[in-house]
Amino acid sequence: MEQGFQKFYPYRHTRKIAIFGSARTSPQQAEYQLAADFARCIPQAGFMVITGAGGGIMQAGNEGAGRDNSFGLNIRLPFEQGANSAINGDDNLIDFKYFFTRKLFYLKESDAIALFPGGFGTQDEAFETLTLCQTGKYGPVPLVLVDKPGGDYWHSWNNYICQQLKDNGLISPDDPSLYTITDNLDVACKTIKDFYRVYHSSRYVGKLLVMRLKLELSDAAVESLNQEFSDLLVEGKINKSGVLPEEVKDLESATLPRLTFHFNQKNLGRLYQLISKINQLGDSCSATKHPELK
Repeated sequence: MEQGFQKFYPYRHTRKIAIFGSARTSPQQAEYQLAADFARCIPQAGFMVITGAGGGIMQAGNEGAGRDNSFGLNIRLPFEQGANSAINGDDNLIDFKYFFTRKLFYLKESDAIALFPGGFGTQDEAFETLTLCQTGKYGPVPLVLVDKPGGDYWHSWNNYICQQLKDNGLISPDDPSLYTITDNLDVACKTIKDFYRVYHSSRYVGKLLVMRLKLELSDAAVESLNQEFSDLLVEGKINKSGVLPEEVKDLESATLPRLTFHFNQKNLGRLYQLISKINQLGDSCSATKHPELK
């Protein structure tokens, strides 16, 4: 853990994306090339890439991003896993003995998640990430589930989610809003970039959720949010705000405008819908440069 903190500290103000997927995907498969192309595209928007440093989708991610733009979080296993040639020997390669410490750094350092088809490990990463997002312990961040063109891996998975979990009341009806499924590379990259078009970050100050934005919304826009998302509020309204006294030490975000409200801390899917709406309201405004910078 100490090594992980040290390695990531110099990059603490650069947004990063974790790429999950099968270690068994061969370079000849369409999913491998798609992951490599995705990892090549996303650094052009300023994001760095984090993979598990193994083969398959992980190797594709490191190859696409290149050594200057990627990290490898390797796990020591008796089979399959060894650092791939694209990251092996690099200073940004970290070896972990335990899955739980590796997962900690995956999510602690990532501002977005891209999931490609995979086996038990990928499913574990998908469900753990979703559980943390659904319970408000991680994020909000964009989650993109990417398949090869015409592929149905994630759509079949989503059918199970909707038919067995949502329809039976085991998750909230809005929980599928936590993720986006696509087989289009441009859509995958745009989804991640657009998440930070206006939205910057959020934190709690006491019981108040403070949402930092890249630009100030108009009074009319905030009123429209109050009308559409009143179900998210325990009390009061969504209000515009400047930096709060408790945030003054956070110099990087001190100048950002804010929205504050008493969030019910239950409807996280709806919270993601609110963020999407906020980003849409900024469509008429000038895009801020480097939306990935923290």
